[in-house]
Amino acid sequence: MPARPDPFPLSDRLDTLVENRRVFNLDHCELNIYESYQQAYRVPLTFHDFVVTSMLRGRKVMHIFGDPAFDYLPGESVIAPAGETMVIDFPDAEANRPTQCIALTVDAAYVRDTVHYLDGYYRGEKGEDTEWSLRFNQYHFDNEAEVSGLINKLVRVCSCGDKAKNIYADLNLKELLIRLIQSQHLYQISSEAGRHENQSRLHFVLHYIHEHLTERIPVDTLSRKAYLSRNMFFKWFKEQFGLTPLDYVNRERIRLAKELLATSPGSISDISARCGFTDVNYFVRVFRKSEGVTPGAYRRAGTPRAY
Repeated sequence: MPARPDPFPLSDRLDTLVENRRVFNLDHCELNIYESYQQAYRVPLTFHDFVVTSMLRGRKVMHIFGDPAFDYLPGESVIAPAGETMVIDFPDAEANRPTQCIALTVDAAYVRDTVHYLDGYYRGEKGEDTEWSLRFNQYHFDNEAEVSGLINKLVRVCSCGDKAKNIYADLNLKELLIRLIQSQHLYQISSEAGRHENQSRLHFVLHYIHEHLTERIPVDTLSRKAYLSRNMFFKWFKEQFGLTPLDYVNRERIRLAKELLATSPGSISDISARCGFTDVNYFVRVFRKSEGVTPGAYRRAGTPRAY
């Protein structure tokens, strides 16, 4: 099943039926839990700090950054800078079927210090030329296991009564920021790889993967492309992007498979082969782990998302 943050116990006291709010304050962050119990449209929400939001129950429709509106579903996360207004629709909210979402705001100085540490670590100790920063070229994260797991931990820590919770929150919050930056870094390099394949070895390796996605891609070949030993390549790739080379290859193949399932009449075996999988049973297992359903069920359900 795809990773999803755990639903939080519903409030037993409501001040409002739309975006009812509970707050838990810590040293460097604030956890807000929002619930809506009736339909509502075009509800604005703005935070004065950087915010990580994550859906726990139900469905919202999000309007943000002037982009097309999209469904916001359990397991997904959205980040936004301070002052960015999110406009939200609640088309399905009911008294017995509320939406629930968390919003974790983080102090600007804390975010800045964490990013500065990460940038110094890679560009100083590692000698990489990557400039690490928190961007908003990618702001919508879809069922990423590491991100969802860390959000689960932070929700538990922020809402508990442990005297040491600020210490635990600090550790998990730093890791969450690093995971988000790594995911954005991967998104940036991946989107540039086709146009700037020789800009860096990161671009070159990802371009090679995209160009050979439907073929067998040995890790030894990728490590040679990066001019690194096999072991060093694994370590370097995971440090840069927060996932292994095989995880990335499989993720891109599943992305292609979803497109083909939506547009092609080919059999599951045919689509598996066209996406570079040599074993259809392995393809089904990887697809189900990523999407929570089999390829056949995914095709039958359809995937309308944007509005």
